[in-house]
Parts: sequence; C-alpha cells; structure tokens
Amino acid sequence: MILKYDEVVRTGIAKQVADNIRSAIMDGRLKIDERLPTEEDLAKSFGISRPTVREALKRLAAQNLIRSKRGPAGGNFVKRPDPEGLSKAITGAATLLVGIGAFDIEEIITARLETETVCCRLAAANRDESHLAAMEAEIAVQLDPTISDEGFCASDVRFHRALVESTGNGPLKLMMYTVIEAFIPITNMIVFRVRERHHVASLHQEIIHAVRARDDAKAADALARLLAYVRESYAAVLNARAGRDAAQVSA
Repeated sequence: MILKYDEVVRTGIAKQVADNIRSAIMDGRLKIDERLPTEEDLAKSFGISRPTVREALKRLAAQNLIRSKRGPAGGNFVKRPDPEGLSKAITGAATLLVGIGAFDIEEIITARLETETVCCRLAAANRDESHLAAMEAEIAVQLDPTISDEGFCASDVRFHRALVESTGNGPLKLMMYTVIEAFIPITNMIVFRVRERHHVASLHQEIIHAVRARDDAKAADALARLLAYVRESYAAVLNARAGRDAAQVSA
C-alpha cells in the first residue's frame, strides 16, 4: 500500500481553515448571509493553495454553515445553522451508541420520562389547535387494526414529535430531537411484538385530553404510565427470551 503523505498534510490544513471559518461564524464575527472572501483572497490570507481552500469550503458546506450562489453577485455566503440538520447528526451518534449497548433501557426510559414531562408542561401551556389536530390524527392511525407494525411505530414517533412541537420552545425541540428520533424507534424495535397497541393509543389519547385541558399534571401522569408500560413490555421480552434459551439448553 502506497501512503500519500501530501494528501494527509493538505487535508489537515483544509480542516484547520474550515475550523477557523466555522469559529468565526459561530461566535458572530461572520454574520448570517455575509459573503465570504473569494477563493483567491482566502488562499492569500491563509497562505495556502486554492484547491485547499475549496476543500475547506466543501467541509463547511457539508456542515450546512455556508451556501454557494452563482452569477455576478455569487460567491459563498454564511448560512443560518439548520437545527434539524444538527439534530440529525446527534441522533445518528445516539442511535449508534444505543445499538452497541452504551445505554440500557432503564436509562432511556428515565431520560424520556424526565424530558417529556417538561414537554407535557409546556405543551399544556402553549399548544394550539393545529398541534392537537396533529396528535389526534396519529391516534386515528394507531387505532386502525390494519396498520402494519412499522406503520404503528412510525405513528408513535410522529405523535411524540407533535407533542414536542406543541411546546413552542426552540431549544427544547432541538434537544428532544434525539430522544424522539433515536430512543423511541429503538424501544419500539424491542417491544412491538408484545405490547398492546390499543393500550398505547389510549394512553396517547389521555395525554391529548390533558394537554387540551391545559392540565399538565394529568398529561405527565399519562406519560409516566405509558413509559411504565414500555418498561413492562421490555421485561416481558426478556422473560420470553430467557424461556426460549432455557428450553434450548434442556433440549
């Protein structure tokens, strides 16, 4: 195998340049929609080649920090960071950690209970009819006996996403993205064969009724019972597996 040391060095410089520009964006020295210097000017400023500048700009574009525009008034412009894009990156890492066993089910359920309880409180205070309608639509899906397991699990995620959306709190929605998009699908994959769909949907309905009535305590209570049911379903899965393993050993 032939090692290309010049590429390693060039990539390292490109990363340093990208990190430098990224810091300027994040601390406000470069403003949203501000045009960056040209590739030629950046190359002169940093004392590097234009191809290395292009590599740095590609890194920034991949992080959704800049956008390109063609034409006489074109160039590279600072882009407003996309919360969903940032959240997806975090979610991917969280999903990987769950997959390798870095978090156990108790930790996941505790995290959901603590964070979604806050969401219940804010949803009860800030929800509007569109949020309630979005959650009600998912109840209708979940009560359909013909829906597939995959369809039910997807509706479960959408229901909790709508609950979080109804909080009206941007930073909380950003933080909850990982909980909703990573933790709920993981637990669904484990318990979907043993849980009773109608029971889950009825607890979701209780949450909606409480949020509609602006009763955050009742919403939090229904959520706690929902997560207790998830815990029980997980225990049932483990017991079933242990029984199968014991039967195989005795056979």
